[in-house]
Amino acid sequence: MLCWYIGGAFACSAILRRRKTFEETKSLILIRVLFLEENPRMAYDYESLLKRARSQIPEVGLKQERLEIPRLSHHVIGMRTVIYNFKEVSGALDRDPMHVLKYLSGEMATAATIQESRAIFQGKFSQDTFVRLLQRYMESYVICPICKRPDTKLVKERRLSFLVCEACGARSAIKQL
Repeated sequence: MLCWYIGGAFACSAILRRRKTFEETKSLILIRVLFLEENPRMAYDYESLLKRARSQIPEVGLKQERLEIPRLSHHVIGMRTVIYNFKEVSGALDRDPMHVLKYLSGEMATAATIQESRAIFQGKFSQDTFVRLLQRYMESYVICPICKRPDTKLVKERRLSFLVCEACGARSAIKQL
């Protein structure tokens, strides 16, 4: 389909159902060519519009996840495990560090404390254990079960806690810690 602007209105050519004779087709093409030679800025075909639209779209770089947990910096010292960047991890999840700590210590059945930006757990734990538990924490307390986006916040009403999605508006009841 070819469209152009004539005297305040758009005119479009379309394929008609009946077959045109060779002379009719030749005369229509000649009229279009003459018109477009006189008014080259008024021609709008699909390919030129598509090329123009693509030139105005910014280039997309590498795909990046919206919610990326920083790599855990942990070390086992004697019978204790220390996560040095715990505040950074809880900040990436957009959750209170005490809430994340309470979940992790409850799941690992051990005592834990926060000192400055690090968390100290009683016992020897591997990095895989923390990564797996943080994934489960994200599924339960960060990611919306309806739209699967991380744009959520925890809201406590009376004795119940809800996960409220800021993207889709869903409210889901969550288990208390």
